[in-house]
This record gives sequence, C-alpha cells and structure tokens, in this order.
Amino acid sequence: MSAEDLEKYETEMELTLYREYRDVVGIFKYVVETDRRFYLCNQVDVKARTEVGDVFFEISMTDAWVWDMYRPARFAKSVKVLTFKDVNVEELNPSDIDLPKS
Repeated sequence: MSAEDLEKYETEMELTLYREYRDVVGIFKYVVETDRRFYLCNQVDVKARTEVGDVFFEISMTDAWVWDMYRPARFAKSVKVLTFKDVNVEELNPSDIDLPKS
C-alpha cells in the first residue's frame, strides 16, 4: 500500500466518521472532550480526584458514542476515562445542532 493509498483510505474513514457523527448527534445530550477523545453521551459525571498530591479527573459516561475512526464499534453502554488534563463538558441544545446536509 502506497502512502497515497493510505492517505486516501484515512480521508475516506474521516468522512465516514463525520457522516456517522452527523447522523447520531441528535440523540445525545452531552459533548465531552478530553485530551485524547471526543464523546457524545446521554449522562456524564466528572469527579476531581486527588492521589499523592496529583489531581486527576474521573469521567463516567453512559450511552456514549466515541469519535475514533479506528474503533470497529463506536457506541458504548458505559465509558470511564481517567485523565490529568482538562475536560470540557457541554450540554447540547437540539436547536443548536444544525449540521449541513450532504
């Protein structure tokens, strides 16, 4: 497989992922961004934890969808993420979701 073939494959995977996101975003209530992933979910709980002087975040999500083109299954019943980096949680307003049709 050439570098050009690989780039074309990744571009097609990204487009497929975007289309899937566009199709499912309306069924979720929250957007959760971590340093490594982007999630959609219907329930989220973020707790700041301290251990040996370090602070980290424990994020629990239910009914989740993860933006990751390399995962064979992007839907998960529950997800738990531990991170030392920033976490952004936003509640989606259905009227704010106006994605372009293609």
